[in-house]
Amino acid sequence: MPSTSHDHQINKSTKEKFKHVATSNIANCLLRRGFKNVLMLGISPLDANLPNMVGFAFTLRFMPAREDIDTMANYGLSSNLHRRAIEECPSGAVLVIDSHGCLEASSAGDLMAARLKSLGAAGLVTDGGFRDTPAMKRVGLAAYQRAAAPPATPIALHPVELNVPIGCAGVAIYPGDVIVGDGETVAVIPKHLADEIAEEAYEIEQYEKFAEIEISRGRSLFGLFPATEESKEEYKKWLALGKPVRA
Repeated sequence: MPSTSHDHQINKSTKEKFKHVATSNIANCLLRRGFKNVLMLGISPLDANLPNMVGFAFTLRFMPAREDIDTMANYGLSSNLHRRAIEECPSGAVLVIDSHGCLEASSAGDLMAARLKSLGAAGLVTDGGFRDTPAMKRVGLAAYQRAAAPPATPIALHPVELNVPIGCAGVAIYPGDVIVGDGETVAVIPKHLADEIAEEAYEIEQYEKFAEIEISRGRSLFGLFPATEESKEEYKKWLALGKPVRA
């Protein structure tokens, strides 16, 4: 029986923490658990100034197009999986598209992004590219791509499966995985690890703020970064004092 969007909702506290952590720190936390391939390398945001994208994965898989099937007429049918992916993407989800790195045709455009935003989607990711990217930026939906791809979708892409395990930018993604995007790239977190990864990554971010203040005072990296038992005790005292910003 297929899972529902309700099955994949992210804990509110976990979601809030992921909004304030870097994908690089998420990757480090997963590496400690043996996960080496969790960052979508070569993927970047359309707008690096947007807040972190956080949502659960809803997936679409493309395969190469074939001329007798992938016509503009067939693309306009209500049964077309590309358009269904947009309409069926649950609120709170990130639509992750496996475009097998194709830049010969667009994975989505501004109107699709606008519809996703109106449905409450958290974002849109492809290892291919989007069309109408200036207009997509104005929509304000978090969106990540390899590079712009203006040609029409049916020229090179055929939508073949919805909400199944896929690969995107070389990373395995299962429906319900937690997807976090920041100003650099996108990280994929197995659902069952999301809560503990969020907690650990958030704590790392807080420690790095402390370390940044110390470095601004002229302190050496040695004994500070990576953290030592002594510097961790200093950090705890800094927290207890209310995180003062020291000149």
